[in-house]
Amino acid sequence: MDDLLGRATRGVDLDAPGAFWHVFFNLLNMVPWAAMFWWSLLFVAVGLLLGWWRGRVAEGALWAWVLGPIGWVVILCKPRRKPPVKPPPLPG
Repeated sequence: MDDLLGRATRGVDLDAPGAFWHVFFNLLNMVPWAAMFWWSLLFVAVGLLLGWWRGRVAEGALWAWVLGPIGWVVILCKPRRKPPVKPPPLPG
């Protein structure tokens, strides 16, 4: 924890008025954004696949985007949508 705090406050005057923002941006710079992007893309792709299988493509992608792998469980717990039934043709 001391290492994390040391890296977050490196080069920051803690008595300065904008110290919070400097520490905040230092913390944001430590986040592995590329890995987070690719993992999120994988979660949404699997959510799309599960949503397609359950007949809820957009809903599957949305749940996976918002909740990640937990969204997969949400979409799997929902019942399958049945395709709309076409009425019989009119006599004529």
